[in-house]
Amino acid sequence: MVTQIELGDISVDVLFKDIKNVHLGVYPPTGRVRISAPNHMSIDKIRVFAISKLGWIKAQQKKLVAQERETPREFLERESHYLWGNRYLLELENAKGKTEVAVTHKKIVITSAKPLSQSQLSQLMDDHYREALRLKAFEFISRWEKRLDVTVKKLFIQRMKTKWGGCNPTARNIRINLDLAKKAPECLDYIILHEMLHFFVPNHGPKFVELMDQYMPHWRNVRRKLNATPLSHVDWTY
Repeated sequence: MVTQIELGDISVDVLFKDIKNVHLGVYPPTGRVRISAPNHMSIDKIRVFAISKLGWIKAQQKKLVAQERETPREFLERESHYLWGNRYLLELENAKGKTEVAVTHKKIVITSAKPLSQSQLSQLMDDHYREALRLKAFEFISRWEKRLDVTVKKLFIQRMKTKWGGCNPTARNIRINLDLAKKAPECLDYIILHEMLHFFVPNHGPKFVELMDQYMPHWRNVRRKLNATPLSHVDWTY
């Protein structure tokens, strides 16, 4: 159940969970503010906490307003699409044989026996992104499994509205956002390490930051790069 508190012209969604610490987030595209709080915490204490963070909240909202937005894709000839941080022009071809997506030096070429609808083209691109992301993710996971001496039992790829990744430390599963296929590979690497380190530390406290610094000293720069890229309608900061 979500409770709302008002701080002047700012509305804050409060979600009570079975957690130990308070988590504050400001999310695109509108700058929505959400606080996840322990079940036992009073609404008055949450309000005091939120007020103490007002300066930070407003600063994050200001950044989101100024951030570039990616317009919805229409899957038209020579439309721009992104893969691993690089821009490609879409080319649609009709030819006998199977329907497929191919990536050349500067183009993403979708070939089909007959013209396809926008939804069909979108699904083909998503399928291509999913397979590319799966292969690259397993490459990174394998490397981190050896360095961290831990095993990822399952990988889930899905569209996420509020984060780039997630995990279940007990089951040793991780989830990643499908849109990571559009970002530079180092962004995917950062998210995978981030989630795998949660197998050891469940929160984002000092110990977690210490581990991130140890295994990826430049992680803050990568996170900044990830959150500075154009936002699609499902991309949120992480």
